Amino acid sequence: MELALKIAAIAVTASLCAVAVKQHTPEIGLVLALVSGCLILSLAIEPIQSVIELMESLCETAGLAPAVVSPVIKTVGIAILTRISAEFCRDAKEGGIASFLEIAGSAGALLVCLPLFKTVLNMITGLL
Repeated sequence: MELALKIAAIAVTASLCAVAVKQHTPEIGLVLALVSGCLILSLAIEPIQSVIELMESLCETAGLAPAVVSPVIKTVGIAILTRISAEFCRDAKEGGIASFLEIAGSAGALLVCLPLFKTVLNMITGLL
């Protein structure tokens, strides 16, 4: 709860400052948004690592191989990174670049999931 309040306070303060600064110098407003985003993500790293550790523990208990879990975690990471990067591009009034970035992120997520698809296919063919 305390972490959520810190993150919310940073986000609201940075947003208000960015709005005020963007009226005169949009470039500095974008840098302010980028720095505040990095600060927020650095605060969120510990909870994210805890979730990853819990997922790995649950999968180990369930007997799932790391080859099944790893692509899911990587895909979520790619999705988060793509979303954040695309929003920064849109904030910089570069909607076209944001769209290309989203397509590249989708392709990257699909590429990361291919070993999972292969594992599922092997399991299905093994059952037949």
